[in-house]
Amino acid sequence: MSMEVFDETNCLLGEGPLWHPVRGELFWFDILGKRLHRQGQHWDFDDYVSAAGWIDNDTLLVASQTALSRFDLATGTATKLCDLEADNPVTRSNDGRADPWGGFWIGTMGINAEPDAGAIWRYYQGELRALVSPVTISNAICFAPDKSRAFYADTPTQQIMATALDPENGWPVGKPWVHVDLTGTPHKPDGAVVDAHGNLWSAQWGSARVACYDPNGAFVRAVGLPASQATCPAFGGPDLSTLHCTSAAVGLSQAQIARAPTSGCTFAVATSTKGQAEHQVIL
Repeated sequence: MSMEVFDETNCLLGEGPLWHPVRGELFWFDILGKRLHRQGQHWDFDDYVSAAGWIDNDTLLVASQTALSRFDLATGTATKLCDLEADNPVTRSNDGRADPWGGFWIGTMGINAEPDAGAIWRYYQGELRALVSPVTISNAICFAPDKSRAFYADTPTQQIMATALDPENGWPVGKPWVHVDLTGTPHKPDGAVVDAHGNLWSAQWGSARVACYDPNGAFVRAVGLPASQATCPAFGGPDLSTLHCTSAAVGLSQAQIARAPTSGCTFAVATSTKGQAEHQVIL
């Protein structure tokens, strides 16, 4: 696998990479910078922004600290769809991804990672419903290619969970179970994505890597990155075989940044697998 810096922008807290399958380009966020990025352009927001789904060629669903909104890429204007914990000044949005039914899953967390402050929500057919709570650091929201399961993590638990999904509407059914257990290791699961073969790729905060696990949750291999705080992967490129990953520079000392000057950059790794096209958000 060959790795390169996809974009040299040093984000404080890079997150939420989204390969838009119609436009053929990558979008990502700097949560603490309150910015949405694409190569050569960024948009500033008043609140923290963290994750997106694509609605059409020119419109994204963007998750912010207080709302889910339609965002017009041409005009740079946002139109609120619904509140997201708008009455809670402690929390902000974090990891999120569209599901195969056109819904959007979004996690929240404390701005200062306050224990148990967050939750995981789903926005579907105009309804925002809490799925998992309490959560400290919501992450790893992604979906099996056969639509059978969703995955998510509360990073401090060091476990990636799986939950069965109703085939008709995508709502979780039954009791979730542990899919990947990293307790007793130094690895902390951050964002994740599932490829077209059902393998889960987990960015691991503090471990300078994205690790791949097979459909049964067994470790397959890891891709090293020149940034310790890997945050979230996304497959993209013309054939969806390029693994992009955001990273973060927040909390690193000057000495640490000097040793790893690409901390906070977004990376691209050529792989031998193929990702799933990101699902369209259907409003």
